[in-house]
Formats: sequence, structure tokens, C-alpha cells
Amino acid sequence: MVGSLTHCLGYRGAALALATDFQTIGIDAEPHAPAPDGVLEAIAVPAELRRMPGLKVDDPKICWDRLLFSAKETTYKAWYPVTKQWLGFEDADITLHPDGTFHSRILLPDTPIAGFHGRWLVQGDVLITSIAVPAV
Repeated sequence: MVGSLTHCLGYRGAALALATDFQTIGIDAEPHAPAPDGVLEAIAVPAELRRMPGLKVDDPKICWDRLLFSAKETTYKAWYPVTKQWLGFEDADITLHPDGTFHSRILLPDTPIAGFHGRWLVQGDVLITSIAVPAV
């Protein structure tokens, strides 16, 4: 089995699958509200900060800073079970897309995983991100 858990105020979630079907799964849920002061600067790499103003223009209703945080959490949750290695916020460059997808590019040298493709959505007051990598 592979799987991931998440929770935030008003939401609890779990995703499970057979390891014969999926290599890894990561999920995260966050309140759909702006991230607290200082969080974006603490978690974002320079390229992510440069992309943020364009995202806010594309859809000003989305809390892109909180979405970035969630996508980073989901990336770690998908990464660690496969590699058993720490992945810091600075070790992944996340490209968020307004169409409900994102791409995580791993910035570590000699990494066994170059990145992940994920999905996101906002449902009511909750923002959810997910990565599911099919088994090879």
C-alpha cells in the first residue's frame, strides 16, 4: 500500500492505493485563505516569487501563496516515501497553473526523481493539492 493523509480546519482526507498501481501519493489540504505574513518569503524560491504576480492577475480569487505552500507539502509527501530523503522548501520549484495543475521540479543534484505533476482545486473554504505517480 501507498498513501497520504491530510487535515486542516473543517477537512480530513486520506488517499490509499496498491503499490502495484501507484509508486507514491501525496495530498495536502489547507484553508483557502492568504498565507500568514512571512510564509511566502520563507518557502518560495526566487522563480516562484517572480511567477506570483502573474498568477494573481490570472485569477485574483485564488490564494496563490497558500496554494504554493500546499503544493510544496504535497511534493514532500510524494517524495519522501520513495527516496527516504529530506526535501526542504528550497529544494523544489513549483510552477502553478490556473487550470488546476502544477509541476514540481526537484532542485537537488543527482536526484532519483526529477519532479512530479500534480493537481489542485478549491472546494468551498478548502484548498486541496494532490500527486499520484503510477507504478512503473
